[in-house]
Amino acid sequence: MSFWNLATLKLEEFRPGIWSKMEPGTNLTMAFMEISANKEGAVHDHPFDQCGIVLEGEIEMFIGEEKRLLKPMETYFIPAGISHSWKTYTSPAKILDVIAKRD
Repeated sequence: MSFWNLATLKLEEFRPGIWSKMEPGTNLTMAFMEISANKEGAVHDHPFDQCGIVLEGEIEMFIGEEKRLLKPMETYFIPAGISHSWKTYTSPAKILDVIAKRD
């Protein structure tokens, strides 16, 4: 699919409290996610770059030694190999995430 309308996009439960839609391509993957309040991701890293934008709500991102509470229209960039995680608090978050693939 080449076009999404985020207002009507049908999401599937990815993990408990996280709903998403992913569009994998040859060189990158785009994902729209709705993350419930009071959820936390495990610290991890991967061999590809990742970036995204917060569309609604708030999410705290931990990237390497930095952390920041992101609000709508704020972005993040995670370089390949850097440990990172995230956490939501009292409100859910909607984010658009893009993952670059490596050969």
